[in-house]
Amino acid sequence: MESETLVAPTEVRTPEACNAALGAVRDTLYVLNGKWKLPLIVVLREGPQRFNDIQRALGDITPKILSKELRELELNEFVIRRVEQTKPITVIYELAEYSDSLTDVLHELRKWGIQHRKRIMASRRSSN
Repeated sequence: MESETLVAPTEVRTPEACNAALGAVRDTLYVLNGKWKLPLIVVLREGPQRFNDIQRALGDITPKILSKELRELELNEFVIRRVEQTKPITVIYELAEYSDSLTDVLHELRKWGIQHRKRIMASRRSSN
């Protein structure tokens, strides 16, 4: 499935091409699903961090959900969990090299988010 790409606007849209595109998007959403995975990756782009520091940076995430999200990101090779033999034991989370594959995606999501917020705010101002 690696060779399958999204259907470009100029390509003929066959059912096979559309199914391949849909499958790729579903795979992406399966791995990065939920409210917290992308924000977690953004927080960890600042550098390696301990659990409580990550929780503080994200705000209203519960420890249970944070633990689950970190575990899933680790299983999908985006995050590395490193245990340091200190007293008490320190656990550090950091991004794996593979997470760099999301750089363009994160940039585009940020850009779109800024545009969307401006559009919505302008729309609200004009309707008042």
